[in-house]
Amino acid sequence: MAKKTKKQQSGGTPATVALTAAGVDFTVHAYDHDPSHPSYGEEAAEAMGVSPERVFKTLVADVDGTLTVAVVPVAGQLDLKALATAVGGKRAAMADPALAERTTGYVRGGISPLGQRKRLRTVLDASASSFPTICVSAGRRGLEVELSPEDLAKLTDAVVVPVGRT
Repeated sequence: MAKKTKKQQSGGTPATVALTAAGVDFTVHAYDHDPSHPSYGEEAAEAMGVSPERVFKTLVADVDGTLTVAVVPVAGQLDLKALATAVGGKRAAMADPALAERTTGYVRGGISPLGQRKRLRTVLDASASSFPTICVSAGRRGLEVELSPEDLAKLTDAVVVPVGRT
């Protein structure tokens, strides 16, 4: 597994470019993506040797007609009702994958909460605050970025509340 700090990062994805521009400390973790693996997030946790509770998946949901990002541990699931409540909505459903890809500029399995084509409102599961750093997609399959949950929340203007369930 290749590991790069921000000082060694060259080029990169929109997510890593945004992190560099913000002056945030982060580490990039690259691994060989296996297209046959049943879960992008679990694959990332296994490849990096990191607890699935510390690796977060980026999900795009439709809350009352507005696309919203939920960042939850790969070890659990998104509670759609809690997500809707977190943003003052009534109903939430998973967004159409093609719409999520078009709106964020990333492909499914590589959607990052950072550097999106269109900035979407974001909700970060409160469990992230239990860790000094968490990992989220760096903008493509096989690439994760590790950063503090506080930096992630600040850069995405995230609401930090419980929206994940095990």
